Amino acid sequence: MNSLNVKKGDHVIVLAGKDKGKKGTVISASPKNETVVVEGINIITKHVKPRNAQTPGGIQKEPGNIHVSNVQIVCPDCGKPTRVGHVIADGKKTRVCKHCGASLDKAGKAKKEKKPARKAKSEDGETTAPVKKTARKSKAEAADKE
Repeated sequence: MNSLNVKKGDHVIVLAGKDKGKKGTVISASPKNETVVVEGINIITKHVKPRNAQTPGGIQKEPGNIHVSNVQIVCPDCGKPTRVGHVIADGKKTRVCKHCGASLDKAGKAKKEKKPARKAKSEDGETTAPVKKTARKSKAEAADKE
């Protein structure tokens, strides 16, 4: 199996072909065929037959495949088209920019921290276990509490 330096969600620039110089986002990558599909690039026309009354036929335009050698990643930090380097950090292999050394992987970037669970406060001010959101209580249960 071949591995690609380009992944889904990467911003790339086209190096060759009719769309040379255009930028776009990778929609899908196929390592087996060594191709990528870039949003808005290499638009092809498909003639579709109507399959039933609900799905009409017609002419559809959609992005086609581009060989991976014809695209180059644009670094999100320095904004330059760059080659991809690989570095092992924290036991994981990550992709880095050859120009500025910034990480190209989303996992390599700082993740958004989760908010801690909301804790209930008792009457004396001490916190207890996290509060679970529950459905409304019935009138019978509310009457029992009073």
